[in-house]
Amino acid sequence: MGTSVVVLEGDPKTAQSLAGGLRPHFHSVYLTRSRDEMLNHVTQNRPEVVIFGIESSRLSDVASLHNEFPALPIVCTHRVPDEEMWMAALQAGASDVCAASDVENVLISVLRSVTLARRSTA
Repeated sequence: MGTSVVVLEGDPKTAQSLAGGLRPHFHSVYLTRSRDEMLNHVTQNRPEVVIFGIESSRLSDVASLHNEFPALPIVCTHRVPDEEMWMAALQAGASDVCAASDVENVLISVLRSVTLARRSTA
Protein backbone atom coordinates (compact mmCIF):
# COMPACT_ATOMS: atom_id res chain seq x y z
CA MET A 1 0.00 0.00 0.00
CA GLY A 2 2.04 2.92 1.29
CA THR A 3 5.64 3.83 1.51
CA SER A 4 6.55 4.05 5.17
CA VAL A 5 5.42 4.40 8.75
CA VAL A 6 7.40 5.57 11.79
CA VAL A 7 6.69 4.01 15.17
CA LEU A 8 7.74 5.59 18.47
CA GLU A 9 6.97 3.02 21.13
CA GLY A 10 8.81 2.69 24.44
CA ASP A 11 8.11 -1.00 24.99
CA PRO A 12 10.23 -3.12 22.61
CA LYS A 13 7.77 -6.06 22.57
CA THR A 14 4.87 -3.76 21.73
CA ALA A 15 6.96 -2.04 19.04
CA GLN A 16 7.80 -5.39 17.43
CA SER A 17 4.17 -6.49 17.58
CA LEU A 18 3.01 -3.27 15.91
CA ALA A 19 5.73 -3.56 13.28
CA GLY A 20 4.65 -7.11 12.47
CA GLY A 21 1.09 -5.96 11.86
CA LEU A 22 2.19 -3.00 9.72
CA ARG A 23 4.86 -4.59 7.52
CA PRO A 24 2.42 -6.30 5.11
CA HIS A 25 0.86 -2.89 4.37
CA PHE A 26 3.87 -0.56 4.22
CA HIS A 27 7.11 -0.72 2.30
CA SER A 28 9.12 0.37 5.36
CA VAL A 29 8.42 0.38 9.09
CA TYR A 30 10.87 2.43 11.13
CA LEU A 31 11.00 1.65 14.86
CA THR A 32 12.33 4.54 16.92
CA ARG A 33 13.17 4.84 20.61
CA SER A 34 13.18 8.59 21.14
CA ARG A 35 11.41 11.74 20.02
CA ASP A 36 14.57 12.98 18.27
CA GLU A 37 15.04 9.70 16.39
CA MET A 38 11.38 9.78 15.37
CA LEU A 39 11.69 13.37 14.11
CA ASN A 40 14.80 12.45 12.09
CA HIS A 41 12.90 9.63 10.38
CA VAL A 42 9.89 11.86 9.72
CA THR A 43 12.10 14.55 8.17
CA GLN A 44 14.24 12.14 6.11
CA ASN A 45 11.66 9.55 5.03
CA ARG A 46 8.39 11.50 4.81
CA PRO A 47 6.26 8.65 6.17
CA GLU A 48 2.55 8.40 5.51
CA VAL A 49 1.76 8.07 9.22
CA VAL A 50 3.38 8.12 12.65
CA ILE A 51 2.40 5.79 15.47
CA PHE A 52 3.19 7.55 18.70
CA GLY A 53 3.29 5.70 22.02
CA ILE A 54 2.25 8.43 24.42
CA GLU A 55 3.51 6.56 27.45
CA SER A 56 7.08 7.10 26.27
CA SER A 57 6.61 10.80 25.50
CA ARG A 58 4.41 13.77 26.30
CA LEU A 59 1.24 14.99 24.64
CA SER A 60 3.05 18.26 23.97
CA ASP A 61 5.28 16.21 21.64
CA VAL A 62 2.17 15.16 19.70
CA ALA A 63 1.11 18.81 19.43
CA SER A 64 4.58 19.84 18.31
CA LEU A 65 4.72 17.10 15.67
CA HIS A 66 1.23 18.02 14.45
CA ASN A 67 2.16 21.70 14.21
CA GLU A 68 5.36 20.97 12.30
CA PHE A 69 3.77 18.39 9.96
CA PRO A 70 0.03 19.23 9.89
CA ALA A 71 -0.81 16.84 7.04
CA LEU A 72 0.89 13.86 8.73
CA PRO A 73 -1.57 11.54 10.49
CA ILE A 74 -0.57 10.64 14.05
CA VAL A 75 -2.09 7.57 15.66
CA CYS A 76 -1.37 7.50 19.38
CA THR A 77 -1.12 4.29 21.36
CA HIS A 78 -1.34 3.69 25.08
CA ARG A 79 -1.35 0.57 27.21
CA VAL A 80 -4.13 1.73 29.52
CA PRO A 81 -6.17 4.27 27.56
CA ASP A 82 -8.87 6.27 29.25
CA GLU A 83 -11.37 8.83 28.02
CA GLU A 84 -9.46 11.88 29.32
CA MET A 85 -6.23 10.72 27.71
CA TRP A 86 -8.02 10.06 24.41
CA MET A 87 -9.54 13.54 24.39
CA ALA A 88 -6.23 15.18 25.27
CA ALA A 89 -4.41 13.29 22.50
CA LEU A 90 -7.06 14.20 19.93
CA GLN A 91 -6.93 17.84 21.00
CA ALA A 92 -3.13 17.74 20.66
CA GLY A 93 -3.48 16.69 17.01
CA ALA A 94 -3.71 12.91 16.98
CA SER A 95 -6.00 11.45 14.35
CA ASP A 96 -6.87 8.53 16.65
CA VAL A 97 -5.92 6.81 19.89
CA CYS A 98 -5.77 3.02 20.23
CA ALA A 99 -4.72 0.46 22.79
CA ALA A 100 -1.16 -0.54 21.89
CA SER A 101 -1.95 -4.21 22.44
CA ASP A 102 -4.76 -4.19 19.87
CA VAL A 103 -2.60 -4.42 16.75
CA GLU A 104 -5.57 -5.03 14.44
CA ASN A 105 -7.32 -1.89 15.66
CA VAL A 106 -4.11 0.15 15.35
CA LEU A 107 -3.71 -1.11 11.77
CA ILE A 108 -7.31 -0.21 10.92
CA SER A 109 -6.83 3.26 12.40
CA VAL A 110 -3.53 3.76 10.54
CA LEU A 111 -5.01 2.70 7.19
CA ARG A 112 -8.10 4.88 7.73
CA SER A 113 -5.92 7.87 8.72
CA VAL A 114 -3.71 7.45 5.65
CA THR A 115 -6.74 7.21 3.37
CA LEU A 116 -8.29 10.36 4.85
CA ALA A 117 -4.98 12.24 4.58
CA ARG A 118 -4.64 11.25 0.92
CA ARG A 119 -8.18 12.43 0.18
CA SER A 120 -7.60 15.79 1.82
CA THR A 121 -4.46 16.43 -0.27
CA ALA A 122 -6.04 15.27 -3.55
